[in-house]
Amino acid sequence: MNRYDLIAIGGGTAGLVTVVGAAAFGLKTALVERAALGGECLWTGCVPSKALIASAKLAHQMRNAERLGLVGLPPARVFRAVMERMRSAQGTVAHHDDPERFRKMGIDVIFGRAELRSEHRVAVDDRILETKRILIATGSSATVPPIPGLAESGYLTHATAFDETTLPRRIAVLGAGPIGLEFAQLYHRLGAEVTVLEALPRVLPREDEEASKVIAKLLACEGITLHVSTRVERVETGPDGVHRMVATVEGEPPLSLEVDQIFVATGRRANGENLGLEQLGVAVQQGAVGVDATLRTAVPSVWAAGDVSGGLQFTHVADYQAKLVVRNIISPLRAKARYTQVPWVTYTDPEIARVGLTEAEARDRFGRVSVYRHAFADLDRAIVDGRGEGFVKLVTGRKNRIIGATIVGSGAGELLPPIVLAMRHRIPMHKLSQVVWAYPTMAEGLKRTADSYYRDALSGRKGDLVRKVVRWLT
Repeated sequence: MNRYDLIAIGGGTAGLVTVVGAAAFGLKTALVERAALGGECLWTGCVPSKALIASAKLAHQMRNAERLGLVGLPPARVFRAVMERMRSAQGTVAHHDDPERFRKMGIDVIFGRAELRSEHRVAVDDRILETKRILIATGSSATVPPIPGLAESGYLTHATAFDETTLPRRIAVLGAGPIGLEFAQLYHRLGAEVTVLEALPRVLPREDEEASKVIAKLLACEGITLHVSTRVERVETGPDGVHRMVATVEGEPPLSLEVDQIFVATGRRANGENLGLEQLGVAVQQGAVGVDATLRTAVPSVWAAGDVSGGLQFTHVADYQAKLVVRNIISPLRAKARYTQVPWVTYTDPEIARVGLTEAEARDRFGRVSVYRHAFADLDRAIVDGRGEGFVKLVTGRKNRIIGATIVGSGAGELLPPIVLAMRHRIPMHKLSQVVWAYPTMAEGLKRTADSYYRDALSGRKGDLVRKVVRWLT
């Protein structure tokens, strides 16, 4: 019987990072995966979607070259070539997750279906593996709403869309969260007519409301049809393959829509079921494995990390949690996971980058907060690049420390790290204004936002007093 210090079930980011870290500290580890290493990020998420977004963005720039004084050139319909390029990029990245790479590190990579037989035993098909500790890192899957007729429509999700080679003429996207809007925009830019249907009152409901409105307006200007407060009641598929969707819209007449394909982006569910956890006393609720702040379950030898732990479903969070698990396994001084400074990005164009609280969340929690804002329409680099849409918004609390930030703009995700760093080290917002920033850059938008602290400080009675003191001193 094989004996290990740690077995990780699931070969995505959380599982891979955990076994690599544990092996580096001398633990004997094994990684069990049903299909291919790399997880959702490599095969059905970050890598392929961002490759398609890059192609779609270039197609949009070609059509709209007049904005920069050039002649617009509508791209030919080459969806098959775009998909081939995406798979090529995927293959290039995949070498990082080659099983042999991990075996050379001393990690046993085992392919098969895993099930816990006890708190120290894992069955993989017809094998029994014994281990001191078990990590559950089985990720999450797309959820599909129980709409009559949807199952018979042959709908797509982000897990199946990358297998397609032809672009439907008309696509309905169910859900206006990050995945729904990213795919809606890339499909439209590659040549499809796109309609987005969202049950909630606005798109991107987890984001700052101002950011949500900016993105909705820009997508509508591109030609994407958005319906919010809309519930799809049924789908009827005709013999010609055309799908007729019937929906109710709050405050409006019923909506009838004919499309050639339906893309479902209505959320994700953790994959913690059917692993034998419940029989051991591990809580599993709606697929999510119950863990404490150290990522340990109620069974001391069983841990969970990544999407399956029921928290924020991001690759970088899975990476963070995996490193925390390794630390807590090897050290008696256990650390707790903290998520107040986790950044995330919605990769529409322009992007939405976010960390901490939105303005509304901050006001609800603390009552009195300060909000500083700078529009990219008034930033030199954004103006010369023809990318003046969007803004930087910083929310501060006591001692002018940043408690939240939202950036909407070209490359917004690349502008977020200085804010995350400032939050992590409790650096007051106005300190950003004292740093020398390169000109002209989009990052200068952060400095301009921080500058507004001093403008506010010099306004009103406080400003009058400061000026009197300065005149007296000089």
